[in-house]
Amino acid sequence: MALDTDQEHKLTINLNTDPTLLGSARSAIEKLAATHKFDAKSCEEIGLVVNEALANVIRHAYGVGTDGPIQIDVAVLDGELTIKLRDWGKGVNPDMLPPSPASIDPLKPGGLGLMCMRSMMDSVVFEPQPDGMLLTMKRRRGEPRAQSATPAA
Repeated sequence: MALDTDQEHKLTINLNTDPTLLGSARSAIEKLAATHKFDAKSCEEIGLVVNEALANVIRHAYGVGTDGPIQIDVAVLDGELTIKLRDWGKGVNPDMLPPSPASIDPLKPGGLGLMCMRSMMDSVVFEPQPDGMLLTMKRRRGEPRAQSATPAA
């Protein structure tokens, strides 16, 4: 029986801030993308941004400890993959921070994850919640188009 890739498919992953769980979440989302005919490079890029986003939540929203809740909702419809990553931490909206320097040193921590997210996804939107953050990232099959950091009007 073949999967109808024109139908909407959803996946919800609930995990905590234990870094050992990142690989499982990444793998599940890469497999869902591959099932929906995203090419191998796109699946790898999607997996990388999921990994980076989760690492940022662990580092910036929760800090120490492995019991902070994270919910990932993934939906694929008509060739567009939408990832909603929700945390209940104390992170700040990266769009409200001062701009990064023009040249980021790849050997120093900080800044590369966000840069990867914005260059490998079609859209990246941070929405502060009263009790945390909601990050929504979208990617259509094929190469990513222009990136946006704010919701479309």
